[in-house]
Amino acid sequence: MLIKRPEIPAAEITDERLYVGRRAFLLAAAAPLMGLSPGSAPGQTGAGAALPNVRKHPSGPFTTDEKLNSFEDITTYNNFYEFGSAKSDPAQYGGRLKTQPWTVKIDGHCAKAADYHVEDLIKPHQLEERVYRLRCVEAWSMVIPWVGIPLADVLKRAEPTSKAKFVEFTTLVRPAEMIGQRTDILEWPYVEGLRMDEATHPLTILAVGLYGKTLLNQNGAPIRLVVPWKYGFKSIKSIVRIRFVESQPRNTWQVQTPSEYGFYSNVNPQVDHPRWSQKRERRLGEFFRRETLMFNGYADQVGQLYAGMDLRKNY
Repeated sequence: MLIKRPEIPAAEITDERLYVGRRAFLLAAAAPLMGLSPGSAPGQTGAGAALPNVRKHPSGPFTTDEKLNSFEDITTYNNFYEFGSAKSDPAQYGGRLKTQPWTVKIDGHCAKAADYHVEDLIKPHQLEERVYRLRCVEAWSMVIPWVGIPLADVLKRAEPTSKAKFVEFTTLVRPAEMIGQRTDILEWPYVEGLRMDEATHPLTILAVGLYGKTLLNQNGAPIRLVVPWKYGFKSIKSIVRIRFVESQPRNTWQVQTPSEYGFYSNVNPQVDHPRWSQKRERRLGEFFRRETLMFNGYADQVGQLYAGMDLRKNY
């Protein structure tokens, strides 16, 4: 497989603005190696490096103007079982993960399989902010200003063939640094999947930051998926492989507990989790619960993807 590497220093072939952005990206990824606080960069504490010149996505159907959750909410209350099952575990133990260098393999049914360094896969000048709702299956939710690019922009570079019906994503396995992987709570590595039409939908992004800064480890550094109309566990973190496949992949929670977690995992208030209702949710930081919206409020944008499907059977 081809490793994409620049033949000359980036500063010599890229204008200064983009070069500085690339350096910020690398510094944040290298922070754990430098003994800094989790996800931090030089001169910062408990925050990722600023991502310069991030474009704001224009108001419309692919962003929301709802009140944002705080940076603290978003970075201290997380599901990331690779670091432990408690919501506080990812923030407590995530700093052990070394995120530089980081390579993402893109392969399977495509014409241009390759291994990409993450900073070459997503360049700073491509980044835009998308404000999305995040709804977790445990009935809590947030509003997060993600920074990333459409997944479709990455997938098309690989030139998927007609056999590519689904996209499979795989998380890093490194139990020396991801202490949750020393347990058998889940089958490792963590795997997720989307249909091709879901993966290439304009709402689906690969994120490398939030609140204008590079992702902290607990939020899936250095690169993660965000699929806002599905429950949060579909938005796989710390991705090391993207594979085009012909058959529907078996995602981790579907393997773990098939009676509770299906392949699609669309936010659907009419389909209860076997152990609790999904009709209402609690926005983190709010006291009262609110009604859960179909497709997490994105029904107008994605409802047509599931026309004619039984959404109770295909949960």
